[in-house]
Amino acid sequence: MKKICVYCGSSSGNGDAYIAAAETLADALVERGLGLVYGGASVGIMGALANAVMKRGGEVIGIMPQALMQREIGNDHLTELQVVDSMHERKAAMADQSDGFIALPGGMGTLEELFEILTWGQLGFHNKPIGLLNVDGYYDHLIHFLNHSVDQGLLRQPHRELLRVDQSPATLLDSFLNEPAPLLDIWIERKEQL
Repeated sequence: MKKICVYCGSSSGNGDAYIAAAETLADALVERGLGLVYGGASVGIMGALANAVMKRGGEVIGIMPQALMQREIGNDHLTELQVVDSMHERKAAMADQSDGFIALPGGMGTLEELFEILTWGQLGFHNKPIGLLNVDGYYDHLIHFLNHSVDQGLLRQPHRELLRVDQSPATLLDSFLNEPAPLLDIWIERKEQL
């Protein structure tokens, strides 16, 4: 495992907890020799995370669509900033260049990215670990909703277990390094076909 993709907000949110969590995650990434792949912004939680990793001597790859370079303010103080043509290209590049995924707090874009990568895992397009960093209970309602979806028979338990949840960046990253992503039936079927 070499690089972790982090989805998070281009806003800072209320209070200091989300920025502090981004900085703690930066510490944990650099301590483990893991590079960061993220959306390329210099503002909000995204910017705080990238700047903290760079300040600590880590590697940061930002990936941003041309159309958002002005709006999200592309960060030109990175190891590498890749400018792509579309959001689809951005998300595909982030997924291809990463060995695991973490969602810090964020808005609709963060949720969309998280659920897309979870769906790709559910469908067997990748077998990489996915985690939710639940800062100050930010994702409590989402976790409850996912568990409710299992209870209602609309989400299978093995698919729910694709999403690891923790409050500690270090614990979450250590689980990535020490426990492989669950091997779903679809992966077993593909291996048998080879």
